[in-house]
This record gives sequence, structure tokens and C-alpha cells, in this order.
Amino acid sequence: MPHRAISALCESLRPRVGLSKSRLETLCLLVVGMVSARTVNLGHIACERPGNALIASTYRRLQRFFQHVRLGQDWSLPLVVELLGLRGSWHLALDRTQWQIGERDVNVLVLAVIARRVRVPLLWTVLDKRGSSGTDERIALMQRYLARFPASSIRMLLADREFAGTRWLKFLHDNNIFFAIRLKDNRRITTEDGHDLTLLARLQRTHRTCSFRGRLGKRHDPQTGEGPLLAVAAKRLKGEWLIVASNRDPKTALAAYKKRWAIECLFGDAKTRGLNVEDTRLTDPRKLNLLMALVALALAWAARTAADRLCTAVPKRKRHGYYAQSGFRTGFDLIRTWLRSDPIRAIAPWRRITAIPTIHLRVV
Repeated sequence: MPHRAISALCESLRPRVGLSKSRLETLCLLVVGMVSARTVNLGHIACERPGNALIASTYRRLQRFFQHVRLGQDWSLPLVVELLGLRGSWHLALDRTQWQIGERDVNVLVLAVIARRVRVPLLWTVLDKRGSSGTDERIALMQRYLARFPASSIRMLLADREFAGTRWLKFLHDNNIFFAIRLKDNRRITTEDGHDLTLLARLQRTHRTCSFRGRLGKRHDPQTGEGPLLAVAAKRLKGEWLIVASNRDPKTALAAYKKRWAIECLFGDAKTRGLNVEDTRLTDPRKLNLLMALVALALAWAARTAADRLCTAVPKRKRHGYYAQSGFRTGFDLIRTWLRSDPIRAIAPWRRITAIPTIHLRVV
């Protein structure tokens, strides 16, 4: 990995990230190194450092970065947004990813932006437990988003069956956030005409698609009346129903829900298809938050590189109909190639972040 790549990235970030020269160089080494080495493991990144420094010395330098640097919450968000060039409105997807480090569980709730050739995490919460997230944790994550962007920036929030609580949906509806969230077929719903039954029972006589309106919960449950009146759209798949609840037109919600799969692809990009984030040995939530920010920057870098390369071109498809190569891998492979042949060209997308203010960080 040429030293010119790290130096060029430092030049782009220095006016906007308030770190000392040494700390900023380490940050850039981490971002460039994890792309070049295809892993977030500090031992492998240390081997990517150019020059004659001992690998053990570089490894300890990377460790000290995670040990001593304290970044403000969501510090990477303005960098990611400007790097991607996000404007107007976009789809958001909410989901969790989980893996184990020894006997420790790493559980991260992720809010990602989904756009054309873009699937990048914007905000996240490292959960101190295994399993599903709680309503309060989801609301807190969305409040962090709304503190920086208006609700009108969300074209639609997409989420799977885990994220269908009544209080959560009421929060989204009250904050004018459009959503399309999948429901389990055994979920009880009270329809507009007062019938209280499971979704599966409501759909038994439907052959292909169906839409109706109702509130989640049993008819006599006080919480049911407090929940929003939802549009429910259902479509029969092979062996099951795809049931989506929304506060928008049901057909629009059902069509938009297909984009939710992009966050599953994002987790693949961050894991085995790209940065191998599960290789980390970090378990401390603060350090994991810092690592996730660096991963978000690397993923945004790959997405921006792919968008610049492809422009309006349509990627090639194979006979089965899927793209021969995803946008992420297009950008990711280009960066890795250019880091060895033309490092200045590899860093070129970072010149987009000229308009954002300096991010003040606290270092101890």
C-alpha cells in the first residue's frame, strides 16, 4: 500500500477532522489498510503500513488508537453523507447483525441508507445483549437520525418482522416517517369493520394479493386503539405470505419492501464479501462503535468509486438475471487495484468532502 494514498487521504480529512497529525495518519491507515487487506483485523492491517516500521510497532500504534481516541457520537455521519453525495430523500433500512467473539456476542442495530448502487450504514447502536432490539433502542436510534435530517428525507423506512411493535410504529407515524415493515402471519389485527383475527386467517381465502386496513392487536386491548391505522398489503410467495404494514399506499409499500434485502447484502459486504468485520477481536462497545464508523467510511468509499466508474451505465447481468458483480465489489476491487497502481486516483472520491465543517474530537 503506497504511502501516497495515506498522505492524500490525510490531506482531504485534515481540515475536517480535528485530530493530531499522528492520530489522523493512523485513522487513514486503518481505512486504507482494511480495504487493501480485506479485513479489519489489526494484525493484518499493520502489515499494510508502508515504510520500514516494525510490524509490532505499527500493531501497537493501532491498538493505542482504539484505546485512547474518543470520537463524538455519529462523527462519521457527515463524512459518509458528503462522500456519497446524498441529496433529497432516500430509503432507509433497519436491521441487526450479530456474531460471536469467543463466548462474547457482538450485536449491532444498524440504520442504513439504500439508494441506487448504495447500501451503507449511517447510524448504529452496539447492543449490550444478544437477540432482538427493544423499542426504546430503536426509537433512540431514529431520534439521532431526526436530529440531523428532516423526516421528509426518508422516502420509506424498511424493516423485517422483528421491528413491528405497536409503540414503535406509533412513534414512526407520529413523526411523519413513512414505513413498510413486514408482519408475521400469526399477528393479530383488528380490521376497520371491527373483526379481530390473525393475519393468516384474514388471508386464507385470498389467492394472490390482498390489501386492507386495520390496527395491530386484539379488539379489546387498550393499546390497539392507541396504535395507528395501517394499510396492510399481502402477497403470496412460495409456501408463505409476504405481509407488509405501512402508513402509505399498500401497493407502493409492497413494491418498496423489496429494497430491504439491500441491508442483508450490506452485511455481506462488511463481512465475508468485503471487509471481514467478524475478524475483529474488539468487544468493548466504545471501540466497536469506532470500528463501525471506519467500516462505514470504507463502504461509502467503495460505493462512491463504483458510482463514479459506472455513471449511468447498466452493469452486466448473467443468464440467471442477477448482476455479474455488485456495485460494492466493482468499487472495492477498483480501489484495491488503484492503491497499488495509481493511489491518487484511488483517493479521488474523498475530494467530495470539501463542504462539511470540522469535526471536533476528544482525545485522552
